[in-house]
Amino acid sequence: MSTILNPVTDNTAPEASRPVLEAVRKAFGFVPNLFATLANSPTTLQGYTTLEGIWEKGTLTSVERQLVLLTASTENRCGYCSAAHATVAKMLKADERTVRAVRTGAPIADAKLNALVTLTRELVAARGHARQRTIDAFLAAGYTAPQVLEVLVGIGLKTISNYLDHINPTEIDAAFVAERQPAA
Repeated sequence: MSTILNPVTDNTAPEASRPVLEAVRKAFGFVPNLFATLANSPTTLQGYTTLEGIWEKGTLTSVERQLVLLTASTENRCGYCSAAHATVAKMLKADERTVRAVRTGAPIADAKLNALVTLTRELVAARGHARQRTIDAFLAAGYTAPQVLEVLVGIGLKTISNYLDHINPTEIDAAFVAERQPAA
């Protein structure tokens, strides 16, 4: 698919996107191409970053949140987001084997994280449906019913960014390129 939107620059960004891009730059040290592309629509950029800010205040740990985002991105076959979230997960000291298992669809050795990833994978693959036994396993692993809803927020975030990448392929930033997976 061809690109219909290019990442904006400081000079080409809509005025309403500029403060949000500055906050992104402060958080990352640069503006990732995904955010620079979202910035073509201030509404979309503001909505995405607001939801992301709320998501980060949830009860899942930072590693658990990254695994939800990585799982959804992998399941949705988004190369850009998979590379970005694998990078961040590793920066947060997520186990290398866990990250690899998420990306290959293999079971995860840690039972609690496996329940989280399994629920996320199933919700994405089945378009919001999960078997009762999957939810029960998630709860039995030590998660709470409200955390099922938090997983939905992470999936919602990735639906926006993964679908953007599908309709408008995004160049993987140098900071994430080491985690790029070869084309199948």
